[in-house]
Amino acid sequence: MIDMNNIKKVYDTGKIQVEALRGVNLQIEEGDFMTVVGPSGSGKSTLMNIIGCLDKPSEGEYKLNQKSVKNFNDNQLSEIRNQDIGFVFQNFNLLPYASAYENVEMPLLFAGMSGKKRRERVEYILDRVGLSERMGHKPNELSGGQKQRVAIARALVNNPKIILADEPTGNLDTKTGENIMQLFIELWKEGNTIVMITHDPRATKYSEKAVKLIDGKIKNQTMD
Repeated sequence: MIDMNNIKKVYDTGKIQVEALRGVNLQIEEGDFMTVVGPSGSGKSTLMNIIGCLDKPSEGEYKLNQKSVKNFNDNQLSEIRNQDIGFVFQNFNLLPYASAYENVEMPLLFAGMSGKKRRERVEYILDRVGLSERMGHKPNELSGGQKQRVAIARALVNNPKIILADEPTGNLDTKTGENIMQLFIELWKEGNTIVMITHDPRATKYSEKAVKLIDGKIKNQTMD
């Protein structure tokens, strides 16, 4: 599903070149639950942006579903981000003045889904993450764990091929974070492919596979 070969990313600030990724090789198969763990500055965010088609590598080849990403135009990349990849962010990235229902509905509006199907899908997904009784609430009326569940529901609503989670428990207390991780495990067991980016090595206990990213390079890969 994800095949990265010798991926390099260089940021040119004008005065200095910064190598964020230095030849990353990474393969993720359909149905995997993989954790990419590394300290601040290791290149995790850059790797996430490339996996999520938010950015392109300076060198190397990235194939998503056996197709080279470098051949996609901006419209195709936008469609991939909306249809094939569900994003879950540390800061939730919810629209503050929209209800949980409206936040989850947004990707379906972009996809052009009809009203009845849209409502059925949003209600189903919010029920799936345990928020059917909170769908009318705005983010400031929800706890941190509930906000993250809304974010996960939004990521799932288009039935993406990949769920890409960036520090999904970073702003949550330990118990709430564990509950969110259990939800990811349930989603993985249901057949979802999950890639989680984190600085916390303890998070690897939840996933099937794990890689360590140090100074822009994959250092090791483990499997249970």
